[in-house]
Amino acid sequence: MKYLITPAYLPNISYMSWLIKQNIVYFDSSEKYKKQTFRNRSEIYGANGKLILTIPVIHAKKKNYQLSKEIKIFLESKWQLNHWKSIYSAYKSSPYFEFYEEELYKKFFNIKNDYLINFNVELMSIILKLLNRPFKYILMTFNANNHIKFDKLIEAKKNCFIVPEYTQVFSNKHGFLNNLSILDLLFNLGPNTLEYLNSINLKLKT
Repeated sequence: MKYLITPAYLPNISYMSWLIKQNIVYFDSSEKYKKQTFRNRSEIYGANGKLILTIPVIHAKKKNYQLSKEIKIFLESKWQLNHWKSIYSAYKSSPYFEFYEEELYKKFFNIKNDYLINFNVELMSIILKLLNRPFKYILMTFNANNHIKFDKLIEAKKNCFIVPEYTQVFSNKHGFLNNLSILDLLFNLGPNTLEYLNSINLKLKT
């Protein structure tokens, strides 16, 4: 049986911890798109606490539902610029922001893909490259006889995994914020990010 997961936007730590332990990642491209999940949403640590970044998407008006692979990004908005401003403001004083800033900025704005699922996979590939971690994946159609869906990792309302604490930029103001975007970990731990992710034994909140 293969575990299928949905591509997420700047995935959180629990998602990335699970992902890097897979030899091949199987992404589900056939599922029904659900709102208010990490498919188009990411959480970072801003000066005032948790900050949510959401990619605007286009919903079909005459369909009851859309498949994830059909969801397009609303390109007319300035969401990339606004998200980067938020990322810069949140992490410009972090230990490793300058180390990754140029490469991430360049790639973040140069991904030319209308479809959310493809954009997420491309961005994930860039992050894993920064971590020097090989990334092999296959986009698949779900088959209940051969696949198991692993949806807990993308449910924003039930961000239910706990991760070990590490030093965050604003932790002296708001304490430790659990299971934020991989960017929070990358900018705070830098080269130690991969070791941290490998060390995690995923546990559900009680």
